[in-house]
Amino acid sequence: MMRAGLTLVTAIVLGLAESAAAADLPQRPAAAPVFSPTAVYNWTGIYFGLNGGGGWGHQDPLNVITNRFDDASLKFSGGVAGGTAGAQIQSGHVVLGFEVDLDWAGLKGSATYTPAILGVPVGGAINATTKIDWEATARGRVGYANDNWLFYATGGLALLGAKTTFNPLLGTSCGTFGIINCSGTDKQVGAVLGGGVEYGITQNVSAKLEYLYFTAASLDISHHSEVRAGLNYRFGGL
Repeated sequence: MMRAGLTLVTAIVLGLAESAAAADLPQRPAAAPVFSPTAVYNWTGIYFGLNGGGGWGHQDPLNVITNRFDDASLKFSGGVAGGTAGAQIQSGHVVLGFEVDLDWAGLKGSATYTPAILGVPVGGAINATTKIDWEATARGRVGYANDNWLFYATGGLALLGAKTTFNPLLGTSCGTFGIINCSGTDKQVGAVLGGGVEYGITQNVSAKLEYLYFTAASLDISHHSEVRAGLNYRFGGL
C-alpha cells in the first residue's frame, strides 16, 4: 500500500511540474485568416483608351462656305470612333481629371432646298450634302466614385471638321446664286458637355458609357449629340 501511495504522489508532482513548465512557454500566434480583405478600388492614374459610338444632329451646310445666306438646318447622323488619353486623381469619393480625344466621324446628311437672303430665294434649288468627318475635344471631368463605379460629368472645348458639297439642280451653276464654290471645308470651334458612368473591371482596365452634346460657336451653325462606349487602360500612381 505504501508503495502504491508513493507512486500516486510522484505522478501528481510530475504532472504539476509539467503544467507549470507549459505555462512559461510562449503562446502560439493565432492563425492568419484564409482570405485577406479586398483592397479599395483606386481611380488615380494616367490612362489611354479607345472609344466608339454614334451621333445625330443638325448643321447649316451653307455656313461651312459663307454666312451671307439665311440660316438653314440639315439633319445628319452616323458613327464615330477614335482614341482617348487622360489623367485623374481620387480623394475620398471625389475624382478630378482631364481628358482629350481625337475621333474619326462619319456624321452625314443631305437635303434639297433653295438658298435665300432675308427670306428672298436666290437662284435655284440645290442638293446639299453636309458632314462632320473628324472631331477633337479637351474636357475636364469631375466624378463620384463608389468602389469600382465612377459617375461623372464632363465639359470643355470641341473642334469639328465640317465639309459641304452642293449639287445644283436644273442645270444652274453655283455662281448663279453667289456661292463661289460647290464644296468647302471648315474647322468649327465650339463646346462639349456631357456625363457618363465608368466601371473598373480590374484595377487597370475600365469600361465606360457616356453621352456628349456638341455645339459650334453658334447653335445655328452646328449642334449634335453622341452616345459613346469606351475601354481604358490606366497606369496608377499619379
